[in-house]
Amino acid sequence: MKFSNLDKVGSILGFALLLSLFALPFVSLQPNRIMPGQRLGLLEATGFSLLTPLLLMLVLTSLLSLFKKALGARLLLTFMTLLALIYTAGAGATQLLAKASPLARVSLDAGFWLAIFWLALLLTDVAIKLALRPLPRLALVALLVAAVMALLAFGHGNDLSLLREYHNQTDFWHQAIRHLQLSLGSIIPAILVGIPLGVRCYRSAGLRAVVFPVLNVLQTIPSLAMFGLLMIPLSLLATSYPLLADLGIRGIGTAPAVIALFFYSLLPIVSNTALGFDRIDASVREAATGMGMSAGQRLWQIEFPLAMPVILTGMRVVVTMNIGLVAVAALVGGGGFGTYIFQGLGQTATDLVILGAVPTLLMAFLFAIVIDTLIALQKGGKA
Repeated sequence: MKFSNLDKVGSILGFALLLSLFALPFVSLQPNRIMPGQRLGLLEATGFSLLTPLLLMLVLTSLLSLFKKALGARLLLTFMTLLALIYTAGAGATQLLAKASPLARVSLDAGFWLAIFWLALLLTDVAIKLALRPLPRLALVALLVAAVMALLAFGHGNDLSLLREYHNQTDFWHQAIRHLQLSLGSIIPAILVGIPLGVRCYRSAGLRAVVFPVLNVLQTIPSLAMFGLLMIPLSLLATSYPLLADLGIRGIGTAPAVIALFFYSLLPIVSNTALGFDRIDASVREAATGMGMSAGQRLWQIEFPLAMPVILTGMRVVVTMNIGLVAVAALVGGGGFGTYIFQGLGQTATDLVILGAVPTLLMAFLFAIVIDTLIALQKGGKA
């Protein structure tokens, strides 16, 4: 065996995957929703008969990860191993609860979550080595999400504490829509204001010297402090003008959340727009002018397309940042997945916290993947 054929990254990730599953607790069997319970390893939680298919796939995935060849088979096996891991966790929970009290819960522990993390990195590593084009890469992520959702929709995993928390929250999808509304409700106005402002900052050094320091100061204000600062003027406006209160502009709720997130969104969009225009070669503008293009034609047909990858990079930062910050907005009555995070913290219910945190992370990740695909296509990557 030649050492040149060894895949160092894959070997490390495969070893970390096995170490996480067999050296760390896989699940925790709790007497009820709140009390800590007995932490069980993978074999204790499932039993050998239930574990056999997963073990087979783990061995094959780890072996293939050692080598740089058979990347297609490695991608498929890693994909199937991830699904098998989720299925095994759900089946193991059902098996454990069959002998436990009605109030008992099975929570996913560090071994499971780290294994999911290493499998995701293995999938990413293979996708990079295969040099997948933007759209197939996006399709792979969509297929994985659809497969996991289908697995859960058929009831596999309903006995896990995390899924029980989900079924207990009748407003989960309402909060998901609210989380998305708060994110987009701040991002879209920031794009409409930030891109023209970025273009003006590119053309005017004086305006840039004024705008950038102000936006930098806004960016440094902690989110909770920003929400608090906005509550006072918005409360005064709602008191003085009842019509504004009827429209939803109050000291708590959606208004302070959207306005604060709008302020946080401006700097990345404005700075990346100005940077994108800065990077355009002067000879390109001269050539466009020499062809008889007007300033407007040059802006829309030449400058914006060339600057768009950098502008989209700024939007990617804004989207991922805002989706995370919306969770904090639950403290001022904004709603969204942050509601579950803070309820869980108040009730010391870890799985309720995870129910708010995991969808927030997934939403940010999916938006980032979509924007990355748009950036790759804009730069000339083939579909």
